[in-house]
Amino acid sequence: MKKNSSWGWIIALLSAAVAVAAAVTTIMVVKKKKEKDNEELEEYLDNAIV
Repeated sequence: MKKNSSWGWIIALLSAAVAVAAAVTTIMVVKKKKEKDNEELEEYLDNAIV
């Protein structure tokens, strides 16, 4: 492959897009889990007080 081949750029762009998508997905999953854990903790504390 040549140094400036178009296939290299296409592969690099696809790899970058996949990396960004994976990072965004990870952030969303962690945030959703944290919200769920906080809701469960609040429910537990409310039930423990009563």
